[in-house]
Amino acid sequence: MAAPPSTIHPSAIVDEGARIGPGSRVWHFTHVCAQARIGEGCSLGQNVFVGNDVVIGNNVKIQNNVSVYDAVTLEDDVFCGPSMVFTNVYNPRAAVMRKNEYRRTLIKRGATLGANCTVVCGVTVGEYAFIGAGAVVNRDVLPYALMLGVPARHAGWMSRHGEKLDLPLSGEGEAICPHTGERYALRDGRCMRMGV
Repeated sequence: MAAPPSTIHPSAIVDEGARIGPGSRVWHFTHVCAQARIGEGCSLGQNVFVGNDVVIGNNVKIQNNVSVYDAVTLEDDVFCGPSMVFTNVYNPRAAVMRKNEYRRTLIKRGATLGANCTVVCGVTVGEYAFIGAGAVVNRDVLPYALMLGVPARHAGWMSRHGEKLDLPLSGEGEAICPHTGERYALRDGRCMRMGV
């Protein structure tokens, strides 16, 4: 069965040339620039901005008041909470043009970026990582890592389902997601899903 067509609210601005996949929804007062690429089944909430040099995968949820600036890539199943912030220049000045110095940001599959968090440009957020509300991410984040605070610090591990795992921050260990029963292992300071 074919996916339903995309839905674009009359108040949204989608520039000619933008690609929006089937089943995606673009809500009130959102602006999608001409070269943006958006996958299937996405939801762009009210007052979202998507720049030209942006790639958004499938089933991505971008809540209200989020600007996805140039040089940002969101892989499949990423969640961007309300009013979270991306940057693309590390040391901005109004009087200094730095468009040729944009730093690329990659948010990998299944990651959650909590409400009002900030992701400083040039970082990679690993698969299924969970950035808490209000955190400031200024360095790469490991897969499945829970990051909290300003600046964001490693505070635990999360399952694919978004449940905290009973694992130490470092070393070795095994845990089960309390919701799905999936098994996870911590080896050499990295969390991984077992049986994959």
